[in-house]
Amino acid sequence: MSVAASRSTRTVVEELLGRIGEGDPEGIAALYAERVDWKLDWPETELGRTATPWIRPRSTRADVAAHYRELGEHHVPEGAATEIERILFDGDDAVVLGEIRQTARPTRRAYRARFALRLTVEGGLVTRHHVYEDSLAVARAFEAEHG
Repeated sequence: MSVAASRSTRTVVEELLGRIGEGDPEGIAALYAERVDWKLDWPETELGRTATPWIRPRSTRADVAAHYRELGEHHVPEGAATEIERILFDGDDAVVLGEIRQTARPTRRAYRARFALRLTVEGGLVTRHHVYEDSLAVARAFEAEHG
């Protein structure tokens, strides 16, 4: 692992987290490579959930921008917060650990979800984005009420 690679990864990850906090989908996407290894999805039996359309496979920079636009459309901005607990760096790789707090726009239900975000930075751009989160908490916040 070179110190330069570690700094480059650190710089890009810190910039990415700042842009995510600002909520600018195009600015966020600009930090990603044209092709990205993206994992943020349900188990195959759950794909196609209409209440959470942002949770699906992605593979391009344009897909990344669409993800953040859809995420914003389905949540109440005033109900959003993220607590970053730790960021671990190892060469081109970083892992961000924390908790998101959101409010589902259609149901107005608040939720919290623990997450780990694995990123890889190559040539100054994010090439891998894998999110591991409490998807059950997200799903429950968006479920229609059962009568």
